[in-house]
Amino acid sequence: MKICHAPMEIAGQVGLINTKLREEGFISAAFNYFQTSFDYPGTYPTDSYDMQKVALAAIPFFDIFHFHNSGTFIGDFRDLQWIKKHGGKIIMHHRGTDVRSRQLARQGEDYSNEYVNAESSLPDETIHENLTVFAELVNVAIVQDYELYKYVKPYYEKNGVPIYVLPRLCDVQKYTPSYPSINKERPLVVHAPSQREFKGTDVIEAALLDLQNECSFDFQLIENTSHKEAVELYKNADLIIDQILCGMYGNLSIEAMALGKPVVAFIRPDLYQTLPSELPVQSANPDTFQSVVKDLLLQPEKRHTLGIQGRTYVENHHHANTVTQTLLSIYQSVMKETE
Repeated sequence: MKICHAPMEIAGQVGLINTKLREEGFISAAFNYFQTSFDYPGTYPTDSYDMQKVALAAIPFFDIFHFHNSGTFIGDFRDLQWIKKHGGKIIMHHRGTDVRSRQLARQGEDYSNEYVNAESSLPDETIHENLTVFAELVNVAIVQDYELYKYVKPYYEKNGVPIYVLPRLCDVQKYTPSYPSINKERPLVVHAPSQREFKGTDVIEAALLDLQNECSFDFQLIENTSHKEAVELYKNADLIIDQILCGMYGNLSIEAMALGKPVVAFIRPDLYQTLPSELPVQSANPDTFQSVVKDLLLQPEKRHTLGIQGRTYVENHHHANTVTQTLLSIYQSVMKETE
């Protein structure tokens, strides 16, 4: 199999998938026109104009086109038709803001979330139009968790397109755990938002400022730095705060757990049944955040225990090598399909 990833990197996931596929001996290439300060490795930098040139060369060569975040080589999705004419297989991997509509993020058939801020998402109408096109043309859809699954299910299910839930990958062996000390007098709380409004950073900062009147701790906000530098800073943390609005833990939670750190993130109640029972993430929304964090600050033994549990959780459920094998099985099932 020859696999092409495009058109953008999302939180280091695309580059890591590409790297792992190459390690497995497959021909894999990843093209990224969305450059950020995070400086994730594993993709080839390009721009939206050159991406069209990439398409002309790639379509006759690759077998599988694994697209990410509701993007393809060309903005109007004409290339999907070209790929199908050449016999290529198409996978659309949804990542979050590309399908998290404002309406559905707040209210679905069996859930509600009064806290979510989906203003960074594509417009709801655009999401609807994109998913309508993809449901007609792609072979398989992938989402990273069941929060996103509920947004895309009606479109793909109607057309009989399989939807796979593929957990985020973590290159676990590159993260050496450093569990919180139970003897530290002033624990360090860390928050590293990529999108402040989406993560709930203003609420987090205000609550922690207020909490400093009751508890002794230091707070570090990590922004506008490379991913490599950020991970080095995470190593000093005794507690890491991820996102408290969306309803599901994100990449920061996974990296923090891999480093043996306890994590706070909001888990929407209906989603617990879709997650492993041993999930150690401490759930907190804006109404409960301060009390949850205070409890952790006052219990160093609990922080240490959660750190150990988090490392085990990532090893069992987000290990890049294991998730890559699952992805390969998806590829193989797609290749067996007949037009």
